[in-house]
Amino acid sequence: MRLPKRLLLAAGIGALAARRTWQAPYELRGRSVLITGGSRGLGLAMARELAAQGAALTLMARHQDALDHAAAELRARGARVQTVAGDVTVQADVDRAVQEAVRAHGGLDVLISNAGIIQAGPLANMTEADFREIMEINAFATLRLTRAALPQLRERRGRILIVASVGSKFAVPHLGPYSVSKFAVAGLGQALRTELAREGVSVTTVHPGLMQTGSARQVTVKGQYEKEYALFATLDNLPVVSMDAPSAARRILKALVRGDADATIGGPATIMRLAQALAPQLTADLMALTNRMLPAPTLSQQSVRGAEVETAMTRQNPLKQRAEKQFNELDR
Repeated sequence: MRLPKRLLLAAGIGALAARRTWQAPYELRGRSVLITGGSRGLGLAMARELAAQGAALTLMARHQDALDHAAAELRARGARVQTVAGDVTVQADVDRAVQEAVRAHGGLDVLISNAGIIQAGPLANMTEADFREIMEINAFATLRLTRAALPQLRERRGRILIVASVGSKFAVPHLGPYSVSKFAVAGLGQALRTELAREGVSVTTVHPGLMQTGSARQVTVKGQYEKEYALFATLDNLPVVSMDAPSAARRILKALVRGDADATIGGPATIMRLAQALAPQLTADLMALTNRMLPAPTLSQQSVRGAEVETAMTRQNPLKQRAEKQFNELDR
């Protein structure tokens, strides 16, 4: 007797769901993990959580002094840590980071693509060069890293964690290039998940909302500098709207351990993602209305770093001050 195709399809879906429900969690203890952007912010928060779970760490970032500070703290917690100073847009640096992880820890089990930049300001003040720069760092670097790490990840049936953003689900006003880059990396995560599964490599893409990582200082600002930075730095450290970095790091790593294809991190991010899915027209209209209330563009295309346009209001924010110290965001 031939079974109906719909019954066969339902049985197949049920088998996949059962397999996912009953499969053993991915144990992080003893795993070799490479984290880009690992010297500060969310990368450092994840490194601390991974160290607590017994993982061996390789941290990659651009500045050796920040890496040394992060590594010293993690080693004091008993972690095994290797550092690599390099740029994720440079293939030789990416290759060297993978090689160092293998040399120091005997292989590579987990790749965490976390390094990224944010550009804040009106679309009218953004240039094509701004879009190209952020795409190279936020999107193409993930592809570059994945290709460099794949031989090791295939051999050890490893995992890839891609840090996207809730900004990959809807475009945020005055974060145009950032949203475009995160849409791209979310699509890359889906493509990698689909095609690497047959090779035993699991890919998880996470979409966190605002987090108190102290990273506002590193944002590139255009337009009315002080107003743009004050708005970003305030929202980034606003209770309820933003979540504390250790909680975000734990939730992100739980998604990795479960093997989730896609995970939204934080209540506000989940609400916004649902709003976009259920009422895309209304969400678009609300974003357009929000944009009308934001600072107007200027004639200049000059950019500054957030730390250069601190005001008394942003300096005195206690949550911001605490996060900057806690996550190695202050200049050294």
